[in-house]
Parts: sequence; structure tokens; C-alpha cells
Amino acid sequence: MLTLFHQPLCPQSRFVRVALGEYGVTPHLADERPWDRRQEFLVLNPAGTTPVLVEDGRPPVSHPAMIAEYLDETRGSELGEHRLLPQEMAARIEVRRLTMWFLEKFHAEVSGPLVLERVFKRHMTVKQGGGSPDIDSIRAALSNIRYHLAYIGWLVRTRDWLAGPRMTYADLAAAAHLSSVDYLGDVPWHEDESAKTWYARVKSRPSFRPLLVEMHAGIAPSKTYADLDF
Repeated sequence: MLTLFHQPLCPQSRFVRVALGEYGVTPHLADERPWDRRQEFLVLNPAGTTPVLVEDGRPPVSHPAMIAEYLDETRGSELGEHRLLPQEMAARIEVRRLTMWFLEKFHAEVSGPLVLERVFKRHMTVKQGGGSPDIDSIRAALSNIRYHLAYIGWLVRTRDWLAGPRMTYADLAAAAHLSSVDYLGDVPWHEDESAKTWYARVKSRPSFRPLLVEMHAGIAPSKTYADLDF
């Protein structure tokens, strides 16, 4: 039995959900408000961040990159040649590099600030860091997303997928983070057709369907969010 402590619009949580979907695993989803600093959750992850994956009989696994490695170690061989973390050393290095690019750099510069300012702050008290959105932070994120989108476009114009000839964790990390931003309608898809076409390929996978049908209280998705032919 797998339990995933997550926040529905948290891009890091979405990455793990899509990865689990690729492995054919449907976890029990436990919504967690990390800003509440719930004691039982802090026991699982003292850092107080989502996601956290708990499998019966094993220690909790926190941080999306660690969860990805855990899933590869415990279930990777089941995917055969479609393994999300390739077995070849050079390929693994490139997949890890790009996966961390989106889990850390893209999150810090784009998806993290946008989701925090536009969504999470609505549910936080002033003491927890809530309040009015920081307009400067939003503007910076909207500017930053343009060069990230251009980088994705460049990668898929030179490769079949972001990290090479087949889909990997790198694609899932990028698409999951973009999905949170896309829900808010903040991805300038018109700026890079290659990036848009690549995202449509990932978005069309069965593992993505649960994300596309979810609605979040008080926030409607962008008009093309669930459209596979956008």
C-alpha cells in the first residue's frame, strides 16, 4: 500500500503522481497543507514539504528526486526498455541533470513562486506567510518562464524527448511543473511551438489524466488546460 502526502497544485507532488502513473501505481492520496506544520506530517518529513511517499513496512521517502530514485530501484525493471531512469551511465547523468533542472531551478524561478502567490497564500494565515500576492515575484516568474520554455523547445528540436531518444523522468518533471503553471493560464505557449508540441505528447499520456480532470476550489483552470489538442 502506497500513500502519497501531497498538495494537488504542488508541482513537486504532481511529478511524483505522474511518475507513479507511469509505473501503473495508484496511491492513496492524502492532501497535506504543509504551511500548517502538522506534527504528524513533520514526523514523516521534518522539512515539512510535499510530497512524501509512504509504503507499508518502509521508511517514508521525501523530496521528489529521492522518490523518483526509490521508484526506479523498487519498480524500474518492470518498465524494461521504457525505464524512466536509463541504465546507461551517460544517459542517467543527463536524465538526472534535467530532472533536477526542473525540480529545483524551474521550481525556484517559475512554478514555486506562481503557485505560492496565486494559490497557496489564499489558504495561509498572515502568520504562515499568507496575504496579498507579491506582484514583483509574479512578474519575475512570468519573465523567467520564457527562457525555460525556449530551453525546452531547443532540447526537443535536437532530441526526440528532453533527455534523449525516449521519455524519462526529465520529461515528467518538466511537464508536471508546467501543468501547475498551465492550470493558472501562465504559460506563453505561442512563443515556442516545439515546446508546445512536446507538452501535448506528455499531456496525452494516461498518467496525466488524473491531473487534467481535477478542479481546485476557487480557481478555475485555464481554457486549454485539459484540452489535448490545444
